[in-house]
Amino acid sequence: MSGKSVNKVILVGNLGKDPEIKYTPQGKPVAKFSLATNERYKDKDGQWQDRTEWHNIVLWERLAEIAGEYLKKGGKVYIEGRIRTDSWDDKQTGQKKYMTNIIGNDIVLLGGRGEGGGGERTGGSHGVSTSAGGNSFDQSAPEPEHAPAGSSPITDEDIPF
Repeated sequence: MSGKSVNKVILVGNLGKDPEIKYTPQGKPVAKFSLATNERYKDKDGQWQDRTEWHNIVLWERLAEIAGEYLKKGGKVYIEGRIRTDSWDDKQTGQKKYMTNIIGNDIVLLGGRGEGGGGERTGGSHGVSTSAGGNSFDQSAPEPEHAPAGSSPITDEDIPF
């Protein structure tokens, strides 16, 4: 298996806040939000403990638009994606800083409509849409009007924050 590797993440959790939608200078939508996953385990004394892990989620283009429209704080969502860690030098301290994000390429909105979803499945990796709950989203929606025609693929330089 030399030369091959896998970077895949699957999370089911609840949104810690409403998605924040921004646009790159090229007009591509980007959604950012936090997702909480919970783990229950027994400690050394046999007592049940709960641990919450917070994940930074980033969604691009049509998935970002869907997140902005349908996901709300507290809503439950299934996310598939990949882990990406970026680093930079802190301008004040000169120390190297790191941030790990989950770059989502597929989401399933879970729970009722009032809970941030209705079982809809959306795929973003190849512009396809599948449905787990009867409703599907058109992943081939036209570009936003402020996006230039014939936009190039997304690169690291497109991230405005």
